[in-house]
Amino acid sequence: MIRLHRLNGAEIVVNAELIESVEGLPDTVIALATGNRLIVRESVTGVIERIVEYRKTVYAGAAYSPELLKREARH
Repeated sequence: MIRLHRLNGAEIVVNAELIESVEGLPDTVIALATGNRLIVRESVTGVIERIVEYRKTVYAGAAYSPELLKREARH
C-alpha cells in the first residue's frame, strides 16, 4: 500500500499492485485494475517513486522476485 493525497489534501492509501497506469494530465491520474480512477496531488514521478519503494519493501527477503524470474526465463 502507498500513501497519496487527493486534490483536497485528504490522505488516501492505494494498493500499489492494482495500479495499471499513471498519467499527468496536468493532474496526476491513476488508473486501477478495478476500473477506478484517482486524481492525486503527487506528481507522476512521485507516485512511481512510492511504488518502487513499496516493491523494494515487499520483495526484500522474498524467495523470488520479478527480476529473478525475468533472468531465469532468459536462460
